[in-house]
Amino acid sequence: MTLPSSLTGDNAVLRLTFDGPLAVLTLHSPPLNLFDEAMWTAWRDAVAWLAAHPPRALLVRAQGRVVSAGVDVRVFAELDPKDAESFWRSRLGITQALEALPCPTVFAAHSLTLTAAFELALACDLVVATPQARFGLVERKVAFTPAMGGTQRLAERAGGARTRELVMTGDLYRGSVLADWGVINALFPPESFDTDAHSYAMRLATGPTRAHRATKEVVRRCLDGGVPAADAALPALAAAVTDTGDHRRAVTAFLTDGPEHTTDYQGH
Repeated sequence: MTLPSSLTGDNAVLRLTFDGPLAVLTLHSPPLNLFDEAMWTAWRDAVAWLAAHPPRALLVRAQGRVVSAGVDVRVFAELDPKDAESFWRSRLGITQALEALPCPTVFAAHSLTLTAAFELALACDLVVATPQARFGLVERKVAFTPAMGGTQRLAERAGGARTRELVMTGDLYRGSVLADWGVINALFPPESFDTDAHSYAMRLATGPTRAHRATKEVVRRCLDGGVPAADAALPALAAAVTDTGDHRRAVTAFLTDGPEHTTDYQGH
């Protein structure tokens, strides 16, 4: 499985590596990890490759002092309004493709995370951060609105009132505050953040991936269509999980060794 050239090598602005069952996608475009054409191209390549070759879990992280200062403002200066709809539709497609990956996804934010990067974080299943990390959808500074799906995904997590506050003020919010809002799932101290975030994601990668996929689908059905839509889909999803090797091995191990058993999940 050859990786796209945009995701490997010393000049790659986004790097895809693996630690056993865990895929790790690292923003690496110092000093600010800005979203420009090269970064977006790499993201398109990454989510397309991961959709075709799903890992057991994905960790998204960043190298450097900041996670990302967001979209390179030169993008707005150079964009022809006649091309704007198709331009932003394609960028929203990256968010949607990341959200649709069939494995658990974790976004790890150790510091400043703005605009496009924050929007992609909100497309992940789980977000972890340091208490001091700062987040913002600050498009108001260029009289714009978040266009990669961050507003609606923030509203799913924090509600409409908090979302309007964050987007309309353009203020920055600490990880500790967003954890209180339900946007951040876990907070880790700065001194051990990389290790803690990696362990958090690895726990998912070594778990029952097919069951996690079903959980993602049930939650999505509920968010899109309410409890009745989730109920309608659940029996078939549960039946598919019942037919996996992970489920059968885990049941056997539970009956043999008790609830504290260790199961070798293989994703089948």
